[in-house]
Amino acid sequence: MNKSSLVFILLFTFLVFSLSCNKQDPSRNLMWFDKPATYFEEAFPLGNGFIGMMVKGGAPSEDLILNESSLWCGGPVDPNMNPGAWRNLEDVRKALFSENYRLAEQLVRKMQGKFSESYAPLGNLRIIFNHPDSLKNYNRTLDLSTGIATVEYTSGKNQFHREFFVSYPDRVAVISLKGESQSSLNFTLFSTSQMKFKTFSENSDFIMDGLTPVHAEPNYNMNVPDPITYDTTGKGMRFRMIARLLETDGSTFSDSTGLHVENASEAIIIVSIATSFNGSDKDPGLEGKDEKKIAADYLEKAALLSYDDLKSRHINDFSSLFNRVTFSINNASAPDLPIYQRLINYKDSVPDPALESLYFQFGRYLLISSSRPGGIPANLQGIWNPHMRPPWSSNYTTNINAEMNYWPAEVTNLSEMHEPLMDFIGKLSRTGEITALTFYNCGGWCCSHNSDVWAMTNPVGNFGNGDPVWANWSMAGPWYSLHLYDHFAFTYDTAWLREYAWPLMKGAARFCLDYLVSDPIGYLVTAPSTSPENKFKLQDGYVGSTFYGGTSDLALIKGLFNKILAVSEILKTDFELVAEVKKASIFMYPYQIGKKGNLQEWYHDWEDYDPQHRHMSHLIGLHPDNQISPLTTPDLANAVRRSLEIRGDGGTGWSKAWKINMWARLLDGNHAYKMLQSHLNYVSPAPGTQYSGGGTFPNLFDAHPPFQIDGNFGGTAGIAEMLLQSHLNEIHLLPALPDAWQSGKITGLRARGGYTVDQEWQNGKLKKAVIYPDFDGLVKIRYLDKTTTLDVTAGEKIVISSESFK
Repeated sequence: MNKSSLVFILLFTFLVFSLSCNKQDPSRNLMWFDKPATYFEEAFPLGNGFIGMMVKGGAPSEDLILNESSLWCGGPVDPNMNPGAWRNLEDVRKALFSENYRLAEQLVRKMQGKFSESYAPLGNLRIIFNHPDSLKNYNRTLDLSTGIATVEYTSGKNQFHREFFVSYPDRVAVISLKGESQSSLNFTLFSTSQMKFKTFSENSDFIMDGLTPVHAEPNYNMNVPDPITYDTTGKGMRFRMIARLLETDGSTFSDSTGLHVENASEAIIIVSIATSFNGSDKDPGLEGKDEKKIAADYLEKAALLSYDDLKSRHINDFSSLFNRVTFSINNASAPDLPIYQRLINYKDSVPDPALESLYFQFGRYLLISSSRPGGIPANLQGIWNPHMRPPWSSNYTTNINAEMNYWPAEVTNLSEMHEPLMDFIGKLSRTGEITALTFYNCGGWCCSHNSDVWAMTNPVGNFGNGDPVWANWSMAGPWYSLHLYDHFAFTYDTAWLREYAWPLMKGAARFCLDYLVSDPIGYLVTAPSTSPENKFKLQDGYVGSTFYGGTSDLALIKGLFNKILAVSEILKTDFELVAEVKKASIFMYPYQIGKKGNLQEWYHDWEDYDPQHRHMSHLIGLHPDNQISPLTTPDLANAVRRSLEIRGDGGTGWSKAWKINMWARLLDGNHAYKMLQSHLNYVSPAPGTQYSGGGTFPNLFDAHPPFQIDGNFGGTAGIAEMLLQSHLNEIHLLPALPDAWQSGKITGLRARGGYTVDQEWQNGKLKKAVIYPDFDGLVKIRYLDKTTTLDVTAGEKIVISSESFK
């Protein structure tokens, strides 16, 4: 054997070994399929917070689903849509305090407005390859640490390789296509859309221009004659997509039918997308940005770079965020199986700790991909939506789902990804001031059950057609304020708190102070009130949702008032507001423990119409807030535990994710782990929209079902809560470690107060924790039932072990 042959064999062996290790090494954060995707829920999501792309990996036809985060139907909302709605408030309250819940439920429908608008699907980019459709050695991968998807297979005598990524630095999607031999790559690229569109060629680029409807009726309104409505006066959001061949060694031409490449061995394509969205208060058709110029500018700048430069810039950006946190459990390697088979095996009780850590990192991956500074907040489906009338309009459902999207942002070291939500809250406050005044005759600002890119804040229901159980809820302001405070608590950015967050929190508090009213025995309550999407049942058989003094309302308001007092103390300001808050807090209706030992959901100790309802809003004081804890309020914590036991372990995907967090806050790691196992229950995709079950689709998307991304984010946050908590002004190490995770290591989690925390454990016990403080000061650290307090210096490395607590 000559030297060159030996070198070739060694290199080939190393390559094969490396590819094998990529599938087995959990540190690679790799997921893979051995077949193309048939369904959306089998495709791989890519994104840069603006452009979303789903990679199906088909052959001989690749079908890429495209989205742009600002592409929504409709236009700016008129917040003054029901100016006399507040005049019904007195009659509703009179009926409620007379215990006439039937009448109150009828009257409160007069306090409704329009539905939200829908997030729109931009279109599909299709690549038709001219080669046999018989495939061998098929492999489709997604590397979470780099945000790069690949497709490899053999067709005929040729091997083909595709690579996809969506770049945040250069704001383009990038596609690399390669064939093994010269002339093996022959294809046509073209696009389609469910909206009005046209395609054409210009300077060898392939272009699609399109227009969104001015209204897409929510998918649950089935009997609407014209659910999709376009305008003829210039309204509607415009969009442009440009596809350009950056490099190829084949012959090419373009026309209105697409880009055509023949006799090539490789081709690099860049795709730029822009919309005319110009802010939530401007009509995107009549006052929109120049989407053609924006798309062209992104394209021209990216075209100055080589493929290798585009790729390295993308990887440097994406990996710098993703690699902040590492996580391994039980030293486990990933089995050499496609991801869907691992889920199926897991459902059949085959242990796969590497799947659990992969799922945690997948949530972080999705947040990096769907929420970036300067962009739009992640919606119900992140940024990935294939439907013209998506489930629940793919909007912002603010009674849990929109908030859950951002639960992992701070603790998993992705604070920048939280910024789009922070910015959006400011927009909501402006429309919310008019909603507060016209619907409730209150000052401050409020936000209701749904919102959209237009910062809609009114109660929904289409002016009386909506069930109050979901339509007439107004507590998103205090819930969003918890995010404002938490962002400060993790970062200690006092300037941001003073200049931006504090005015918003004060406005939310002003609404709550004005909305609270004395009940018949003198307590301050909300009226009308609902407990999101749940109903009560009275002894006479009446089932309703409108009442007064809902625990979830009061929990949110108490949480906001606590934060108002804390921030005022930090900023030394607004003492008159503080006096009002303190006085109101004294008279607010307290938590009640019901006859079953549960935390009461309703003002009275009524029965639930659905005892195992998916929502658990009355338990907000435990999570995401910090009013209730086994360490500080054991009686209330026990009542919460009883409520969770009554609710059961079933539910939709996001509901199971919330229960992971709840049980972790109760310091019950084994039950939290039981919920995680249930959350990873394999759900097979199917045609149409399924609305039952709960679990995880083959590509790890959360299955409500249908796909709803909040379950992914909630699941990742829940795993973080099992391993680190800091909501009680102390760093609690391994607070809810399950027996199943006997050993492990997680690095890079964040704790409130400005700390980065690494932890390693063996035999179910803490081996070592390393804490990196951002600021000087005292820090209290807890492990099991012991605490220690340290005086730390910014930048200092603090190493502690279980021995430190003896």
